[in-house]
Amino acid sequence: MSAHLPWLNPQRVRALHDALSQRILIIDGAMGTMVQGYRLEEGDYRGTRFATHEHDLKGNNDLLVLTRPDVIGAIHTAYLEAGADLIETNTFNATSISQADYRLEHIVYELNREGAKLARACCDAIEAKTPDKPRFVIGVLGPTSRTASISPDVNDPGFRNTNFEELRLAYREATAGLIDGGADLLMVETIFDTLNAKAALYAIEEEFDARGARLPIQISGTITDLSGRTLSGQTAEAFYASVAHSRPLSVGLNCALGAKELRQYVDVLAQVADCHVSAHPNAGLPNAFGEYDETPEDMAALIGEFARSGLLNLVGGCCGTTPAHIRAIADAVAGVAPRALPSSLGIAA
Repeated sequence: MSAHLPWLNPQRVRALHDALSQRILIIDGAMGTMVQGYRLEEGDYRGTRFATHEHDLKGNNDLLVLTRPDVIGAIHTAYLEAGADLIETNTFNATSISQADYRLEHIVYELNREGAKLARACCDAIEAKTPDKPRFVIGVLGPTSRTASISPDVNDPGFRNTNFEELRLAYREATAGLIDGGADLLMVETIFDTLNAKAALYAIEEEFDARGARLPIQISGTITDLSGRTLSGQTAEAFYASVAHSRPLSVGLNCALGAKELRQYVDVLAQVADCHVSAHPNAGLPNAFGEYDETPEDMAALIGEFARSGLLNLVGGCCGTTPAHIRAIADAVAGVAPRALPSSLGIAA
């Protein structure tokens, strides 16, 4: 089968399932936090290719896979060396909807393909040194900069600045690039609007159908505040019920909250999910300056309790986390059994 589908590696899919059955797997940490440390300027984002582009590009971190692949590759490698089993592509905003802010809609497929290729190369380089420990590339599909369920205009609650069809097309293009670049699995993450996520999942299945096979899918929602709900109003349990039809490899939560605040909602998923459960929380809650103060040791202590309580199959970090956080988390969950899966489990690759 794989001879006719060069993008599909059944051996890697089996290796992923084998690894999940044996231990809690480690996802990497924040990309944006690490990029900020490089203090890049407009010229770094433009490079030679986009030197005369008509719009400011500073802050478009996804573009760095083309203009500063050395920076993104170094960040990927730092997380791998810290113990990450899975590396997320630097494609969080690599959709036509989000890239429209920079007038770069025309390079979206390339951004996703090259983002996956870069992460794949970094994983392969580390794996060559430790062939007994496979590393996997997560092709990231972010939430976009728009929401299909909520009006951005408080004076016009019926208004929407996007719709299912626009989102579907945007996600389909990004999905194709991630697959062609060598992603081992796909993650629809930081979901604040379940309708956006449904468009992404529909687009992914369309692409799988067109190709005649599928990759594993991860889904990660965002509880936006201490109300315990997503921005579009769902509890963690309701969110899971809304996306379970897609036969995900894992369902989890990331961003918005630190580990302490996120725990109760991860616990809910651990009780109801017929698949693996993931969590990659922020390094605490942001301070008055929008920065994250939770140390690697503090965060690892909290995550370690998650693991010992049987809540986790995959864990990593979101905003404010660094390779030091990931190393501490990896140490904290090492040797702890992964969450037991329900006997009725029917996970599809």
